[in-house]
Amino acid sequence: MELFLNFPLIAALIAIFFAQFIKVPIHFIAFRKVNWALLNSTGGMPSSHSAAVSALTVAVGIETGMDSPVFAVAAIFAIITMFDATGVRRQAGEQAAVLNRLVTDFNTFVEQAKNWQKKADKQKQQQLKELLGHKPIEVFFGALTGVFIALVLHFFIFQG
Repeated sequence: MELFLNFPLIAALIAIFFAQFIKVPIHFIAFRKVNWALLNSTGGMPSSHSAAVSALTVAVGIETGMDSPVFAVAAIFAIITMFDATGVRRQAGEQAAVLNRLVTDFNTFVEQAKNWQKKADKQKQQQLKELLGHKPIEVFFGALTGVFIALVLHFFIFQG
């Protein structure tokens, strides 16, 4: 049962769930459309990856001190995760968007050229996932979310 008393673990998990949940109302405010699929998707505002690693890092820092080796590991892990979210994963998402446009354009061409609309069994093309990474602002607010969650949990629940 000590697992449920592990402040860094609980802070990181709550930060993930909170960041994923808050994406739905943020999307609704921005687009006036409810999208429940955001609860378990990658990408979007705020970054749940950034929220998790920043909550973990802050909680580890609170528990072990900013001069501990464990805090150093958590901080480097957070930096790498957030850098990756804005770099490699974001670029992969942008490439997926271009590929999806190419597939759509190609399918339109083929339909017009061969009169495919008369065929009964059309195969649907599965689109590649475009929301793989994050814009820097999404990572920033994800990190703020994680710091906020860790501090709230520390001061109101785990303070001993």
